[in-house]
Amino acid sequence: MPKKPSDILFQLIRSLEKAEKRHFKLYITRSSGNEDLKIIKLFDILDKMSTYDEAVLLKKMKNVTKPQLANLKSHLYKEVLASLRLLKSNDSLDLQLNELFDTAHILYKKGLFFQSLRAIDKAKEVARNNQKYFFLPLILSLEKRIEALNVTDTFKSRIEALSEEANEANQKVDMITRLSNLSLQMYGFFIANGHARNEEEENKVKKFFRQSLPTGSAEQKGFYERLYYYQSYTWYAFIRQDFLMYYRYAQKWVDLFKEMPNMQRVETGHFIRGYHSLLNAHFDLRNYRELSRVLKEFEAFSQTKRVQDNENFTVQSFVYIASAKINFYNITGLCEQGLKVIPEIEQKLKEYELFLDKHRIMVITYKIAMLYYLSGDYSTSIDYLQRIINDSSDLRTDLQCYSRLMHLLAHYELGNLELMDSLTRSVFRYMSRMKNLTVIEEEMFRFLRNSFKFSTRQLRPEFENFLQKVKHLEGDRFQTRSFAYLDIISWLESKVEGRPMRDVIHDKYKKSKRSLDPSEETP
Repeated sequence: MPKKPSDILFQLIRSLEKAEKRHFKLYITRSSGNEDLKIIKLFDILDKMSTYDEAVLLKKMKNVTKPQLANLKSHLYKEVLASLRLLKSNDSLDLQLNELFDTAHILYKKGLFFQSLRAIDKAKEVARNNQKYFFLPLILSLEKRIEALNVTDTFKSRIEALSEEANEANQKVDMITRLSNLSLQMYGFFIANGHARNEEEENKVKKFFRQSLPTGSAEQKGFYERLYYYQSYTWYAFIRQDFLMYYRYAQKWVDLFKEMPNMQRVETGHFIRGYHSLLNAHFDLRNYRELSRVLKEFEAFSQTKRVQDNENFTVQSFVYIASAKINFYNITGLCEQGLKVIPEIEQKLKEYELFLDKHRIMVITYKIAMLYYLSGDYSTSIDYLQRIINDSSDLRTDLQCYSRLMHLLAHYELGNLELMDSLTRSVFRYMSRMKNLTVIEEEMFRFLRNSFKFSTRQLRPEFENFLQKVKHLEGDRFQTRSFAYLDIISWLESKVEGRPMRDVIHDKYKKSKRSLDPSEETP
């Protein structure tokens, strides 16, 4: 996995767009102090660097010692952020609300109470119109301080009204906080462990979810309450592999933004994540038509000014769209078309490296490896899988396990007999240690250890026997959780029928009532 540059100032400057760099230069040159001239020079040097090297930096910043450089970097960091705050204030509702609060607070300190209250009223209106209830306790606290210092004829009624406002805001914030905590905890469980591995693990998740879900949360009408409620159920269903429930709540998540279109701008990141979850749900349910339709809808949204003007949203959209496209090619067997988009995806991954976390890179790497595996290019598939296997993080132990299993199968396909025995034992031990072994994996390891004893003619009956065992277990989702990562049945069917796995998958796709017309097959 790629390593991010460690210097935070260098990271910040690398993340700047041309317009942001130009604005910083205009912002900083308004001051003609020597310190400011030095930080402009430091900015220019860092901007031209491809990798951070402090020795080179000190050499180019003549007459600047190492302690002085540290101070200059700190100063530059603060000035870049100040410039961005000015530039982005109109784009960010949170920044606008903070600016209104700052204005109200300054006027309060000056003793201009009525002017301060006008700024407070405007801040409350903006916050309520945009569901920003987290901001209200802060601004209401300031309003209480003003009322306590400025007694008027309406003092008694204002204090009662303020008390009611504060209680209402605190109740909403409490519900939103508890639901957002639950959503994050469910997501955190999945990132650490993947799907529930057995009934005991699922029962623990169920118990935790029931105990943590706030009473009355289903009846909430506010945007954020509903958003986090739907998110919590989306992750809860996904962990349990209840893909129908997963689809229902992912759809509710997206529909919420369509019901309140102004929130698409306020919470663009959550809207993008909603599309991602809905696309994954259609992938898991093999809803080919809906996957293609929602993907086109998401791509259209990704081209809007709101997304294109924000680097974070652009990167998020790219990752999720790329993931959905590879998913589509993997479940349709259209590998030749899929491989054509990989170079562009790789180029973008490199371009956005600074903004991508390990988890996103790991997931998309696994999907690309699967595409190469299905296409019959096992060597390239192994190269991608090695990136995951060699990663030392504790993220997604499920992907770590199934990357090793696919890696083992790729060597099997290549006929690397000398590796099979030791590799099979190694993968078995790893999956056993990670508690990711089901009956299907155990049967597969047993089969692979014995497979080279048989001739080609003897292998087919063995594959048929293995296939019957797997199909017998198909109704048990804990025993077949590997199907969410690797289509074992299609692999076995390809061996029994003596044809490529991608052809078996493509035939299933063509026979499905939910498949697309050939003219629609490029998502």
